[in-house]
Amino acid sequence: MAYTFAFLFFSVLYTFAGSQSSSNGDEKQVPYPYLEKSGFGVPKIEIPEEIIRSWAQYSPAYPLAPYDVPERCTVTQIQRHGARFPTIGAAARMATAILNAQQATAYLDPAFEFIKDWEYDLGYDDLISYGASQSFETGEETYKRYSTLVSQDNVPFVRASDGTRVVLSATNWTDGKYIHLISLGYDSENRKGFAYASSGIFIPSAPLLISESGNDTLDDKMCPNAGDSDTQTEQWQDVFAPAIVERFQKVLPGSTLTNADIPNLIALCAFDTLYKEVQSPWCGLFTLEDYWDYEYYGALDKYYNTGYGQKLGPVQGVGYVNELLARLTGTPVVDETQTNRTLDSSPITFPLDRTIYADFSHDNEMIAIYAALGIFRQPTPLDPRKRVEDRTWITSHLVPFNSKFVTERLLCDGVESVRMLLNDGVVPLNDVCNAGDDGICTLEAFVDSQSYSRNNGEGDWQECF
Repeated sequence: MAYTFAFLFFSVLYTFAGSQSSSNGDEKQVPYPYLEKSGFGVPKIEIPEEIIRSWAQYSPAYPLAPYDVPERCTVTQIQRHGARFPTIGAAARMATAILNAQQATAYLDPAFEFIKDWEYDLGYDDLISYGASQSFETGEETYKRYSTLVSQDNVPFVRASDGTRVVLSATNWTDGKYIHLISLGYDSENRKGFAYASSGIFIPSAPLLISESGNDTLDDKMCPNAGDSDTQTEQWQDVFAPAIVERFQKVLPGSTLTNADIPNLIALCAFDTLYKEVQSPWCGLFTLEDYWDYEYYGALDKYYNTGYGQKLGPVQGVGYVNELLARLTGTPVVDETQTNRTLDSSPITFPLDRTIYADFSHDNEMIAIYAALGIFRQPTPLDPRKRVEDRTWITSHLVPFNSKFVTERLLCDGVESVRMLLNDGVVPLNDVCNAGDDGICTLEAFVDSQSYSRNNGEGDWQECF
């Protein structure tokens, strides 16, 4: 059995549900897998895995299964940017939550005393040192895993949506020298990436930047009539947050915390930890149950924003799926949605003869791509009033920082085939293209299964405007 691959790097999804005995002896499903401590070579932070793996989209990526290295591969990849500061909106909400906590007239638990003098010192939007290291290491890993696919005439083709942190992730992936490493605390010994791993022999071209102000299959801002997930996340917030607010007010009398502050303070735990690379004191204020509830908050956010719960969510991934089909089949892109037709019609800006492609995108767009592909469907819509324990829609698996989604084009017993991986875990395709337990289906069956994208969203795209 010989193989060729197509990889999609970003933030990605596949789930393995572990189990833990509850206090009453029953087995309960928990939204993170029990795996060996492993990662992509990024700095290790001393924090319980069940916490760092329950930060929804702010969890760092980690392997969901050991990678089974095939022999000969063609790779298409898309990778989300690595860990970053909060967006400016999220930063403002965190600052408000901190101020509400600081209205306390007393701190009756020593664990909360740090709040009194806490000053918000995070930036916003930019990639952070931890995120840069994620990109370096993933680029290096890609070369080591697929070095036989590379030659002087066949180096990775890289694209990035032109948001600053996405571009930095892409350039770090290719070769760390492209970023101002001193400002991130990295010296020359820490520069890694694809070119570094090849000892400078194979240097991918600088990323092709796709403007986010125009047609862009790596961004999710092209469907103005699409709704959002606010209704569902607020419903769930009002289920799980009141008990936490009540618990905090007992030790922070006079504080003015609201239900809306709780998700922001849990997010602050994640951002502060990743920025400083040491567990934030905010993390110790929450229970494991709180973190599972927050993970579900993230699941609802993505599911109802650009996922299956949003009618105009999947159509926002159609353009990328049609580009993926073009690469897998070696034929021109056929699409009438958000592709940049000028770029996609040129062999210079959209070649079809490479063995490795790397695209860098945003989390919401990746969710739309999953939905357009028809993977990770849930048997019923996620309930915003009760946590669904046995779901496979887990945001810390779907779109963690620096996650990778891989579409492999394989040659299996002489038959062109397809397999998809999420952070090295095989994505089930049995309901998509009649794949077996190994996740492999024929390329013909996979292409046939993508009728929604090949038909340009079956009318959904027109509803975007």
